[in-house]
Amino acid sequence: MLQRIQHKSVRDIFINISHFLDHFMMLIFAKAAYDAARHFGIGYQDIISYGTLGFVLFGAMAPISAKLADRYSRSLMMVVFHFGIGIAAIVTSLAQTLDQLMIGLALIGIFASIFHPVGIAMLLRREGRVGIRLGINGVFGNMGVAAAPLIIGLLLLIGDWQASFLICGAFCLVYGVVFLLALSPETETATSQKNSGQAVSGFAEGWLRALLALALSTTAGGFIFGAMTFLVPRYFEISMTEVSVSVAVTGLLASIVYAIASFAQIGVGWLIDRASPRIVLFSIATGQGIFLYAASQFTDLPLLAVMIIAMSFVFGQIPITDAIMVRYVPDEWRTRILSIKFLLNLSVGASVLPLCAILLQNGYLMADLFIIMSAMALLIMAAALFLPGLAKAKELREKTA
Repeated sequence: MLQRIQHKSVRDIFINISHFLDHFMMLIFAKAAYDAARHFGIGYQDIISYGTLGFVLFGAMAPISAKLADRYSRSLMMVVFHFGIGIAAIVTSLAQTLDQLMIGLALIGIFASIFHPVGIAMLLRREGRVGIRLGINGVFGNMGVAAAPLIIGLLLLIGDWQASFLICGAFCLVYGVVFLLALSPETETATSQKNSGQAVSGFAEGWLRALLALALSTTAGGFIFGAMTFLVPRYFEISMTEVSVSVAVTGLLASIVYAIASFAQIGVGWLIDRASPRIVLFSIATGQGIFLYAASQFTDLPLLAVMIIAMSFVFGQIPITDAIMVRYVPDEWRTRILSIKFLLNLSVGASVLPLCAILLQNGYLMADLFIIMSAMALLIMAAALFLPGLAKAKELREKTA
């Protein structure tokens, strides 16, 4: 049975949908946390810390997921991803205590950790321009971010936080069957051999400098991305009271922000196939710094407009690092490098939850966190300046074209 699943490939659309589900499932708790807090009789600032372990494992388990994929095949691990995250969500819906809730969220984080090092590596093996395909895949991931507050907000109107996890978990199981049936008999080995003539042979010159720059941008970007995807729905609830106090409406507004901003990745993907990634990354980081600070200064409809622009710059950074990485790192190393990248990115992002809890418990406003994020963008700007220059980027594009 396993041989029918191992070493298979699948069309991009199925990997893209999996990216959607990965982020969607991780953010159910972001919208459902307030309802869960009322259920357990504690405050919002107290319950969000119970999601920290899940977010830590989302990143920390990435190297293990990558190692298992190298041993048992990427396609098998992607099947495990769908069924595992669905079952974990159903387990979470059955939680009767806070400790059980934490364990359920941790299980979701463990299975969610599979996608980024494994699914992205599968995507990078296929032919075509890397930038635009990563951009499209990123849109699907961020549509998962966008859909979470909207769909969970609606489910909260007709049910509760437990029903939200149960229904979404069941959907993942159904899609897991669809993904399994969509696997192609073409082996990963054959695909790798077919593309090997178009790949850079070994590590490209300047790879160490590039990876160090990517590590810095990934660390800072992970904090910003984690904060923005978790906090915006709640930030709208407390900062857009003149617009609406309904969780469904503020969830819809957060979804609109995420959905519109998601398409920035396609534009950025198009740019990095044609321009210096160094210039693109520096420009994106500058925009983040300006508009994240602006988001801390506005409320109601002006906040909505500023947040759309800020999120566009945050989401726009996502395809850049992977597109740079593929120009320096050969395929046989990409799963491992991606796992380290997402270990940094997602583990740092998980620090947002305890930090937010500490700030709120000590009298700080949620707007203060946006000021911190704007300062973190300076690190991304520094990383962009440390990248190899325009001439080297052009040379590498010609080798991988």
